[in-house]
Amino acid sequence: MPVFDFQQVDVFCSAAFKGNPVAVVLGADGLSDTEMAAFANWTNLSETTFLLRPTRPEADYRLRIFTPQQELPFAGHPTLGSCHAWLKAGGVPRGADIVQECQAGLVTVRRGADGGLAFAAPPLVRSGPLEPGVLSRVRGAFGLAAEDIVASAWVDNGPGWLALMLPSRSAVLAARPAYAAIDGMVVGLVGPWEPGGEAQFEVRAFIGRGAYEDPVTGSLNASLAQWLTGEGLAPDRYVAAQGTTLGRAGRVTVAREPDGIWIGGATRTCITGRVTF
Repeated sequence: MPVFDFQQVDVFCSAAFKGNPVAVVLGADGLSDTEMAAFANWTNLSETTFLLRPTRPEADYRLRIFTPQQELPFAGHPTLGSCHAWLKAGGVPRGADIVQECQAGLVTVRRGADGGLAFAAPPLVRSGPLEPGVLSRVRGAFGLAAEDIVASAWVDNGPGWLALMLPSRSAVLAARPAYAAIDGMVVGLVGPWEPGGEAQFEVRAFIGRGAYEDPVTGSLNASLAQWLTGEGLAPDRYVAAQGTTLGRAGRVTVAREPDGIWIGGATRTCITGRVTF
C-alpha cells in the first residue's frame, strides 16, 4: 500500500490550534482523483490538499485542493498552509518568491520578514452591487434592517462570495444566520473594530451550502481587501480578526502594494506523520 508524508498546518494564527487547519499530503503524484476525494472526505476539514510536481515551468509545485465534497480551483488558507508544508519538507523555490500552480492558474506566495507567508490576491470574477432580490434574501437570513448595512457588494474571486459591511465589530459578532435562507450562497460579514485595537476589522464567513461558519478564510479576506480598499472603506494596510465566535484567534494581514494586494498570516505545523492509502 502506498504511504505518503503528511502534515496538518494551522494557518492565520501563531498560537497552536487557534487558526484554520489544512491537511497536506506531500508527493501525492501517485494518487488518483478518487483517492484524493475520499481522503478529503475522511479528514472532514474544510480543505485537504495534495502537493504534486508542477506541469508549468514557472511553478515550484502544483497543488490540488479538496473540500469534503468537491475540488476547488483556489483557496487562501490551503495555499499558505501547503506552501508552509512544502518549505518545511525541504522545498526550494526557483526565485525569491514561491510560485504555486493550481487549477486557477499561478499564484505567487511571498515570505515576510516576520516569518509569515502571504499570497497575491487573485482578481475578482464578479463585483459590483448586489441585486435587490439577493440583498433582501441575505438581509432576511440575518434578520437585518436596511439601516443595519453600511455597504454591500459581490466580492467573488471564485467561490461565489458576497459581502455585507456592518457598522461595528459587535454587530458582526452578534450575527446569527438562518442557513436554510442562504443555501447555495457564501456570505462574508465585515465590521470595524474600535480604534486602538490589535485588529481593524472583524470578519466572519458563512457557507450556506454546508450550513457552517469557516474559522479563518483567505479567499474571503482577499476579496474583501480589494473591495474595501478600492472603495475607500479601509486603509491600504490593516489586520482582520476572524474566528472569534468559534474560539479561534485568526489574524489576517492585508497590504496593498504597487504589485497587488497581499494576504498573509502566520503558519504552524501541528501534526506530522505518514498516511497509508
